[in-house]
Amino acid sequence: MDMKSRSIAIAALALAAAVVIAYELSPHHPAQAATQPPAGMAAPSNPDELQYPNGAAQLEMIRAQVMPAVAVPAGDTLSARVVYDEDVTARLGASVAGRVVAIKAAPGDKVRSGQVLAEIDSADFGAALADLSKAQADEERKRQVFERARDLVPGEAIASKDWEAAQADYAQARAETVRAAQRVKNINPYGARGQGQHLALASPMDGVVAERTVTPALDVGPGMAAPMFVVTNPKRLWLLIDVPESMLARITLGSGVDVESDAYPGEHFKAAITQLGQTVDPNTRRVVVRARVDNPAGKLLPEMFVRSTLLHEQGSAVRVPNSALVNRGLYNYIFVQTGKGHFQRRQVKMLTHGGDASYLGEGVKGGENIVTSGALLLDAEMGARAGSAP
Repeated sequence: MDMKSRSIAIAALALAAAVVIAYELSPHHPAQAATQPPAGMAAPSNPDELQYPNGAAQLEMIRAQVMPAVAVPAGDTLSARVVYDEDVTARLGASVAGRVVAIKAAPGDKVRSGQVLAEIDSADFGAALADLSKAQADEERKRQVFERARDLVPGEAIASKDWEAAQADYAQARAETVRAAQRVKNINPYGARGQGQHLALASPMDGVVAERTVTPALDVGPGMAAPMFVVTNPKRLWLLIDVPESMLARITLGSGVDVESDAYPGEHFKAAITQLGQTVDPNTRRVVVRARVDNPAGKLLPEMFVRSTLLHEQGSAVRVPNSALVNRGLYNYIFVQTGKGHFQRRQVKMLTHGGDASYLGEGVKGGENIVTSGALLLDAEMGARAGSAP
């Protein structure tokens, strides 16, 4: 080989070597790229921490929320049914037979105590009114006889037996008037009066008409299967909870209850136990426990099915949505936002796991800013970084 050919070969080899060295040192080489953190993310020294720079795209997919400490649940979430609070509910019906001639309230109407809801034409009520009028007239007549006889007693111008008879007649007339008046009051206990023998059915309390079963011209009476009207205070309701007998030792009167409804996702209602059942259902081995739930906004309605969590009187936990949890085998983790773009992974102890949320003990405390959306993204980023470490 001549000198010129040898020089060309040496130059080609040198160029090839330079290309190989440049490629090996390039950040696009797999060995070099593996050591780089994911795009847009710094690599903090703590393997359980992530730091994103301002404006990183990943931050748009992450949501965090401050979670307060709450009472520890006594057990798993239980199904419950919302019903009327019977302490503030009136079920109204006709105490005598009659026919509805006027309806003056509809479901949803707010009513005041004594407000007329319907008028009933009742012959029985008319007869009771007539008996009262006759009794009052008879009492007045015998009162006059009694007073005339009393004026004759000092001058001994009346026989003793006649004076005694006048006293007895007057006492009997007064008793008959009281009886007739009580009969009218039993038929019409709230004192509302219609025209003639029309019985005015009135509300005994302030509240809202929750149900109405009557229509105009309907024949009504004391034997009706359902009340004509149901008036209640919708801001107070009862909750009936079927509690397993194994949980009874963990609850007491006054214990708190956390209530959730599918109608209002993410919203919680507070209740307190007011009565513990005294019998166990032999088929389900459960006891009906009653709680009173405040319903100021009127969102809960009777006969709704809800989820209830009985709470311990002592101890606290942090309640988080299940979307905040990352499960790795036997262990559960959450991510806590400790600063702007800075996230920390924590191993936590789960006290109770529900359908939508879980209660956590060790590893987190109330008031911390917990990632509720995007936890899986953070976990994947952290896993990618760990897998690419040299």
